[in-house]
Amino acid sequence: MKTKLTIALMSLFMLVSGLSYASFPVERQTTQETVLLDNGSTVEKTSTVISSPAAVLWSESQTIATLLWFFLGFVAGHRWYLGSPIGWNILFILTLGGLGIWALIDLIDILTGNYPGL
Repeated sequence: MKTKLTIALMSLFMLVSGLSYASFPVERQTTQETVLLDNGSTVEKTSTVISSPAAVLWSESQTIATLLWFFLGFVAGHRWYLGSPIGWNILFILTLGGLGIWALIDLIDILTGNYPGL
C-alpha cells in the first residue's frame, strides 16, 4: 500500500512540476530589423534576447570577500577589504559579528553582489 501511495504521489508531483513556470523574472527584448536583399525586396528580421536580472555576474572582489569572510570573518576581514567604515568594523569585532547575525547578512550581501563596495 505504501509503495502504491508513494508512486502515485511522485507521479502527481512530476505532473504538477511539469506545468510550473520559472519563479524568477525574465526580461524579453525584441528587435526588428529590415534587411534589403539583392533582388530589391525587403525582409523583416526579428530577434529576441531573453535575459534574467536575477543572474548576478561574479567578480573577483566577491571571491576575495567571500574567502576573507570565511577565514578572517571574526576580525571583519571582509569589511576592511570592502571599505566599510572603521567604527562599524570595530563594532562588528566587539559584538562577534552581531552574534553571527551581521556576519550572515554580510555573507548573503556578498554572494548576491549587494554589499556596498563591490
